[in-house]
Amino acid sequence: MITTIIFDFGDIFINLEKEAQVEAFKKLGLPSPNEDLLAKNDLFEKGKISAIDFIESFQKYLPNASLKEIKEAWNTIIGDFPLYRLEFLQLLSYKYKLFLLTNTDEIHINRFEHKVGVSFFSDFYQCFEKVYYSYEMGMRKPDAAIYSYILNKHDLNPRKTLFIDDKKVNTDAAEKLGMQVWNLQVGQEDVVDLFNQKHLLL
Repeated sequence: MITTIIFDFGDIFINLEKEAQVEAFKKLGLPSPNEDLLAKNDLFEKGKISAIDFIESFQKYLPNASLKEIKEAWNTIIGDFPLYRLEFLQLLSYKYKLFLLTNTDEIHINRFEHKVGVSFFSDFYQCFEKVYYSYEMGMRKPDAAIYSYILNKHDLNPRKTLFIDDKKVNTDAAEKLGMQVWNLQVGQEDVVDLFNQKHLLL
């Protein structure tokens, strides 16, 4: 019997426009992400480098782009957050202990909050016992330590905890710690289909 649910954020609640981000950077002159920028993103999501350091790291490859243009391109990934998902989450919060655990950075979170407005993001955050952002924790999924921290901090029983994420590498890591998992297939499934997942002990 599940008593606790830990959710990812991107493509679980808020839609991510990954192709739009790729196209935005192509227009600035960056054909695709490279290993250097991916490594910088990893550091940024762990809070190891500042927002300005991260944005400036793009200028090595985009010498003609301004910091403002780079930041705007970075934020094109932040899509819409359908109201029906928030309403579903609010209903769940009466029955389960809920947590949010997401690999993200301060630029994207600021963009999300600005885009949806105070009333919406306040209602969203109030559904959770605690919201965990990787950049504030200094670690990111699928590191086992990030899951263990939440389980230990809140004295959660892994067998009674469900973890929902769209990336299999993240759900696999949680499953190894004894949690139930749902590797949600973006475009085929929606978080509001939760109770249609017959393999879960809800």
